[in-house]
Amino acid sequence: MKDIIFDSFQNDVNESLLHHRSILDIMTKLNEANARVNRALAKAVTNCGCIKISAKKQDTFIDTNNSPPSLSTHIEGELCSNCREVIENEIGNNIFYLTSLCNCLDLNLYDIFLKEENKIDILGKFILR
Repeated sequence: MKDIIFDSFQNDVNESLLHHRSILDIMTKLNEANARVNRALAKAVTNCGCIKISAKKQDTFIDTNNSPPSLSTHIEGELCSNCREVIENEIGNNIFYLTSLCNCLDLNLYDIFLKEENKIDILGKFILR
């Protein structure tokens, strides 16, 4: 069922993308969409103030009990409904252009998600990014 939803979304994106079919257009629109997500997050901190970023060095260690590490997100507070809506919309645009990139390169988005999930399952907390 999930693959049907992904495939349907990928087909819908392909049918709705009228102007930006060039790989160059898609690359720059994806980059712009990513910047808009970052800008929306920054505005939630600086304009609205519903969240605060309080960052410091994280103490990382390997727990021998195989429990997940308790690392901080550095976020204090919760998104207000307005900021949440804006950020969700910007992430949606980002997903749209990421899917457009997949379409342009004849890649299947669902297959990519499955491969990434498989890597996480295999490598677990030892995955390096």
